[in-house]
Amino acid sequence: MNEFTLIDKYLKPLSIKKNNALGLSDDIYYDYKKKIAISLDTYVQGVHFISSNPEFFLKKIIRSSLSDLYCKGVKPESYFLSFSINNKLVTHNWLKKINQILKSEQKKFKITLSGGDTTKSTKLTITVVVLGSSRHKPILRSGCEANDDIYVTGNIGDSFLGLCIIKKKYSFGKFNNYFLKSFYEPKIPIKLQPHLYKYAKSSIDISDGLLQDLSHLCLFKKLGALIDLKSLPLSSQCRNLIINGKIKLKDIFSRGDDYQFLFTSAISNRKKIKCLSKNLSLKITKIGQINNKKVINLKYNNEIFDAMTIKMGYTHNFK
Repeated sequence: MNEFTLIDKYLKPLSIKKNNALGLSDDIYYDYKKKIAISLDTYVQGVHFISSNPEFFLKKIIRSSLSDLYCKGVKPESYFLSFSINNKLVTHNWLKKINQILKSEQKKFKITLSGGDTTKSTKLTITVVVLGSSRHKPILRSGCEANDDIYVTGNIGDSFLGLCIIKKKYSFGKFNNYFLKSFYEPKIPIKLQPHLYKYAKSSIDISDGLLQDLSHLCLFKKLGALIDLKSLPLSSQCRNLIINGKIKLKDIFSRGDDYQFLFTSAISNRKKIKCLSKNLSLKITKIGQINNKKVINLKYNNEIFDAMTIKMGYTHNFK
């Protein structure tokens, strides 16, 4: 059983009478009357991050939690933290690092710590609840339609390469620091947040992998998509490694932890989005189109193949 089966079978029925819960089919709760949005994420050492040094996990988990609201067009305002900590970590130096990093992130994203909880545990576990508001309805997963263009912000794949370096699967010499920073400190395209409602029909952040998250957008209306692999936005460092045969595109582009926005928009918005990208100095790339075929296909040169033939992304499996 994986996480999606667990939610569908045992948890979704519990929210059936609560419209604000969005049928547990999205990443947020939204109160349409009060215009308040809430997201919740739990992070476990050994699953979501490796080191217990706050410098190597705290910015990542805060930003990934904020991303759930930002990608819906919602501005985060407050956050709540729950720490489960073992005795060895409760030291002045460790807590001082926590304080300094949170203070820096609060200033960067203009948010405030508003509550939480601390408990004793054998394993470091952190839960983050983010509260935000929006004058406009959030852009949910369920809004995409056939013939919509598919867009991605920023670059993808860099964070996964950073994780590969941490796990000592690869070493890329002079590029190592760049990829490590991409993993530890993901760049969220927050400048797009106030503009999303004007153009996006559906939206999600790329946390589990581009193809996996795209499948969530397609699922509601039983749609499909065609993605042009040659149009995928890659950093110059990543592209250099591909050109020199160090890595293969198919192995890295849908592995998750990018926290870029994946959204769909009407064809009529192409010029406007191109102009917006230029005005915001934000990379926004059209990578494909939604269709009625009920499957996600990939195009490379003149060849088209089923996305299911490669790894779609990350899924929590329970045995």
